[in-house]
Amino acid sequence: MLNFEFLSPTKIFFGRGVENQVGDLLKQYGATKVLLHYGGGSVKRTGLFDRVVDSLKAAGVEFVELGGVKPNPRLSLVYEGIKLCKETGVDFLLAVGGGSVIDSTKAIAHGLQYDGDVWDFFCGKATVQKSTPVATILTIPAAGSEGSNSCVITNENGNIKRGCSTELNRPVFSLLNPELCATLPKNQVANGASDIIAHAMERYFTNTTNVDITDRLTEGLIRTVMENAPKCYKDPSDYEPMAQLVWCSTLAHNNILGVGRVQDWASHNIEHELSGVYDIPHGAGLSIIFPAWMKYNYKHDIPRFCQFANKVFDITIDPFDMEGTALKAIDALEKWYKSLDLPTRLSEVGIGEDRLMEMANNVKKPNGDGTIGGFVKLSSEDCYNIYKLAL
Repeated sequence: MLNFEFLSPTKIFFGRGVENQVGDLLKQYGATKVLLHYGGGSVKRTGLFDRVVDSLKAAGVEFVELGGVKPNPRLSLVYEGIKLCKETGVDFLLAVGGGSVIDSTKAIAHGLQYDGDVWDFFCGKATVQKSTPVATILTIPAAGSEGSNSCVITNENGNIKRGCSTELNRPVFSLLNPELCATLPKNQVANGASDIIAHAMERYFTNTTNVDITDRLTEGLIRTVMENAPKCYKDPSDYEPMAQLVWCSTLAHNNILGVGRVQDWASHNIEHELSGVYDIPHGAGLSIIFPAWMKYNYKHDIPRFCQFANKVFDITIDPFDMEGTALKAIDALEKWYKSLDLPTRLSEVGIGEDRLMEMANNVKKPNGDGTIGGFVKLSSEDCYNIYKLAL
């Protein structure tokens, strides 16, 4: 296990009705004027918007609102939010929604404290030094942005999707009520579950040895998602399995699973090109890319893939055919995706070969040597080959 520092300062309020505390909590944290940031019409159709507004008014907290966040949140709306907040004197931001809304809110918070272009933080031209405080009310278990140090934004100029990681991304507090997920469409439940286990697997596949405790935590979380997501897919109003999924969303990406080990993150960056260019759901892109990444890289560490097979899927390790055991794990993962009607091939979402090389060349490669990944270093050619495997 490697040396590490870990701090997850986001205060979590979990359970039925916690969203009704939001006004009092914001007041306790010193908010005087809040940006209420949200996505489409579901927040208003379910009555959540009105309950939040009532709570803000009862606490005497002023607010301005900005809706319209889309999946794969857009830079143009971030710019609009920064302008609105500066004009109205906002000093605290409240995200009501899923990961896209929360990421858009984080980006606005950074831009409020920066004289340059907020995109500088996402293309590596600048690092975040200061940010306006953010709180969240979660409505979709998926991205884990309610407690994470990450934020991902899509620049429509070139359809470039990029992430920004900083401890200043972590919200001050997050309100997690599984009841707020009761009306989710099935595809959003499935995409969310895919994103959650991907966050866990990006940390699980590592070259760092002697990380037993985080291995066991990660395997347990993946199993919990795989056991409860089908129940939520069938009935998102079933509170107990949804509660498991919501808490897994937070734990999968607040980095408790990633301490003391080198992490990978190649699959996420490869997928970002897909959802940036083709605007497909991030979770659907991950259910396509992760099995392809596994098929391309499993020989790098067959014992770890066998461990994954055994601990996650209860597949008996065959000491005389460990490669076969590893391949069984990949097959089992694909079958689980299929049980939630998730795609596992690019062709299933209408994507062909025409832009694969372009995407492979554009994948963000943060290693400094033109490669990506902490488990296996991948070049542009490798990324192209993974796209090809995913066809």
